[in-house]
Amino acid sequence: MSPEKDHSKRQRGLRELDEIDSVFAALAHHTRRHILQVLAARGGELTAGDLSARFSHSWPTTTRHLGVLLDAGLVTAEPVGRERHYRIAQQHLGDMLALWLGSVGFGLHSLEADPVHGADPLRQHRHRGTSWAP
Repeated sequence: MSPEKDHSKRQRGLRELDEIDSVFAALAHHTRRHILQVLAARGGELTAGDLSARFSHSWPTTTRHLGVLLDAGLVTAEPVGRERHYRIAQQHLGDMLALWLGSVGFGLHSLEADPVHGADPLRQHRHRGTSWAP
């Protein structure tokens, strides 16, 4: 491998480690995990006000948590009029988790639809007992 390709690969690896660290730091707080779960359960998108109303802490605390999730790339925010609509970034979350799991020796089974279970990955997971492959 040429020195340029080796350097480029190392830089990409370091960027990926930084991204993984950012995601895990964001997921370290239970409130931020809960925000992601609420977004997922409510169709993937809610306004900042709707999200804030679901938690017992102050508005500045909610916006601080949303900022951490934004910085980690786990949510996106789109201004709509006077509101901001927050959307879960499922692809980025899945990509970062898969990248980390791969780095510690685990692979993921495909969660794509199969002929037996259709498009419901949770049904597939329950049926197979696990979605991880060492």
